[in-house]
Amino acid sequence: MSERNIRVEPIDRQAVEDQEVEIVERKGIGHPDSICDGVAEAVSGALAREYIDRVGEVLHFNTDETQLVAGEAAPAFGGGEVVDPIYLLIVGRATKHYEGQTIPAETVALRAAREYLEETIPHLEVGEEIVVDVKLGEGSGDLQEVFGEEEVSVPMANDTSFGVGHAPLTETERIVRDAEARLNGEFAEENPYLGQDVKLMGKREGDHIDVTVAAAMIDEYLADLDAYIEAVESVREFVESVADEHTDRTVDVHVNTADDYEEGSIYLTVTGTSAEQGDDGSVGRGNRANGLITPNRSMSMEATSGKNPVNHIGKIYNLLSTEIAEGVVDEVDGIRDLRVRLLSQIGRPIDQPHVADVHVVTEDGVALGDVETEIESIVDEKLANVTDITRRVIDGELSTF
Repeated sequence: MSERNIRVEPIDRQAVEDQEVEIVERKGIGHPDSICDGVAEAVSGALAREYIDRVGEVLHFNTDETQLVAGEAAPAFGGGEVVDPIYLLIVGRATKHYEGQTIPAETVALRAAREYLEETIPHLEVGEEIVVDVKLGEGSGDLQEVFGEEEVSVPMANDTSFGVGHAPLTETERIVRDAEARLNGEFAEENPYLGQDVKLMGKREGDHIDVTVAAAMIDEYLADLDAYIEAVESVREFVESVADEHTDRTVDVHVNTADDYEEGSIYLTVTGTSAEQGDDGSVGRGNRANGLITPNRSMSMEATSGKNPVNHIGKIYNLLSTEIAEGVVDEVDGIRDLRVRLLSQIGRPIDQPHVADVHVVTEDGVALGDVETEIESIVDEKLANVTDITRRVIDGELSTF
């Protein structure tokens, strides 16, 4: 057993790729829950950088309770309008006074939210079609103490909590994650009628995969129902092509399955997000830290986005456990499936988890004893460098949803 209490043992199930049924979901960047995640994380990064610029260190804050209340819109071919704006409330805690300085935390938050929304959902007019508000209180005294105790090289955990990561991704997981990224990337660049609110649900039964896509279409770019139907078909064909790059299994893609063309009920939007029409959102209700929702895997219910990147375990351990899992699979041969669980204890150094629990499915012919020492060494090294996660989050190098 390592000094860091690293445990390596066989996993208590088949590898997910070998299970008969698998379900995988991703909520795209324009989904109301993802909007909250994205804004909360943009505000988190902005506050961290502001504190560093002003006082040389990251002070206590968290913005992981951000909420979205849906608006109302009247989409129409050729261009409709938002009738009632979306309301977004940035909620959390932030240090506003430090050693005689007053820090404009709420101003920083509003600026970061506006910039994120303008860049991510360009058809959503900030101030008219979405109203952004902010309420940041001060942190509780005991947690601020845990956060800001005398200078140490490794911070103390702010909470008794855990993070979970896994690797490698299955074919279904890769299809779902890659398809959303590319729909909101190269496809949307060439086809502006596709909104940012793209949700994918993958289901694999045996060797057959079904991918169900909910794709918000922007009314301004579609002249009539025929144009809409053509747009839906183009999304279907694109996702099929992405899937073909990741699997030899049979794949069926279904797009906007709730549409009723005869009744004129279709997924048409003004802004490219369902938040304009009755779909609310919250931080932490969507994708986990690896960008997916995976009911076949163990998952943490912690919201990763918006938490302070210095000692908030709900952020650090979810990101770190994912990096550990990916690092082990990349460096150690013979691993079929791997799960990492990191548990903290409040007030304990974050490089010394209460337990680092690694579960492994090895390939046929590979015994756990053949790879156990190598796995433990990689986990130990990653934990020793846990503060790299903080730097990379602040620099915007890591995605939290």
